[in-house]
Amino acid sequence: MTELTSSFDGIGFGYRPRAVYACDPSRSRGRFYPEPESPTRTPFQRDRDRIIHSTAFRRLKHKTQVFIAHEGDHYRTRLTHTIEVSQIARALARALSVDEDLAEAIALVHDFGHTPFGHTGEDALDEMMAPWGGFDHNAQSLRIVTRVERRYAEFDGLNLSWETLEGLVKHNGPLVDSEGRALKDPVPATILNFSSLFDLELGKFASIEAQAAAIADDIAYNTHDIDDGLRSGLLTLDMLEDVALPGGILAQVRERYPALDPVRTGHELMRRQITAMVEDVITNSRANLAALAPNSLQDVHDAGQTIVTFSDEMAALEKELKAFLYANLYRHPDVMAVRRNADQIVRDLFGRYFANPRDMPEGWREGLDRADERIKARDVGDFIAGMTDTYAVKEHRRLFDRTPELG
Repeated sequence: MTELTSSFDGIGFGYRPRAVYACDPSRSRGRFYPEPESPTRTPFQRDRDRIIHSTAFRRLKHKTQVFIAHEGDHYRTRLTHTIEVSQIARALARALSVDEDLAEAIALVHDFGHTPFGHTGEDALDEMMAPWGGFDHNAQSLRIVTRVERRYAEFDGLNLSWETLEGLVKHNGPLVDSEGRALKDPVPATILNFSSLFDLELGKFASIEAQAAAIADDIAYNTHDIDDGLRSGLLTLDMLEDVALPGGILAQVRERYPALDPVRTGHELMRRQITAMVEDVITNSRANLAALAPNSLQDVHDAGQTIVTFSDEMAALEKELKAFLYANLYRHPDVMAVRRNADQIVRDLFGRYFANPRDMPEGWREGLDRADERIKARDVGDFIAGMTDTYAVKEHRRLFDRTPELG
């Protein structure tokens, strides 16, 4: 091993200089299960690679973002959304002089816990599991990377670094106050139990890298959901004229390219909107950093506020855009009709597996006949949450005489 390690002396990790407030991989807090360091990758690069090679990552390919996968080959799925988020997160991390690999890793893992059929599946599973603590996709992401994935000889999960786990759990901010009381909804038991063993400091703010990944998620879906909406015909360019952010950009595009066809006009709108939002975040976040002047990563954790944010003006524009998308896309009658049928599929599957665990495949059903109801419900939830849309439909057809149509 010594000879192998020495042969990598002087290898470069592709680093740019980092700011004093960035996460330094050489000072990582380590992993739940101690492992030897890689001679060719930083801990955060290793996390990214483990995430990409996981089963959960591959399954994102056939999980719904807004539109059910079989409705068209060009709509976003959880996988393509995740890739777009990771690209934006890296760009933000680079501009703010923090660790790009950590921002990318957090972005790549942030949607692991999503069920089939998007938020519809999550809502259905949460209601079905309510007697046993409910279902939360963020907690499920943590559960997947610490327990459900079974790839390694020496541990369950992916054994990711503390920094990646912290970013995954707290990318939207602290979960508890200084007294340990939940700030919003009750903190899921999965997060509380794991943090009691590997303290994720739930009352502190996450790293700049995690904050970059979180706002990259907003930028990505606020933009690509418009694109998918236009492709589906549920949205039109004319509808966007009255929404300040895309409407203002659309007017600029039409003025400069009056003869441009609608498809290219839409794409030009998308790229300009992403640029506008990214540049706003960079400018505003740099101003926040200048005002706070953090001299260490700990200063970021103790800042008492999110640092990577939109300006007040952009935040208002983004809020208006979200309201428009909810009213005209996410709650469109055509989308809601599909959601109702997807909801029924998830509910049926949970009820069937909970009543008859032997209907689940080997590796999932063992011992559940005799298990405590809470354990059984959580394992059934794990199984369903990990399903792709296509597998959920296939399983429903196998177990029931009639399966709702999704298209």
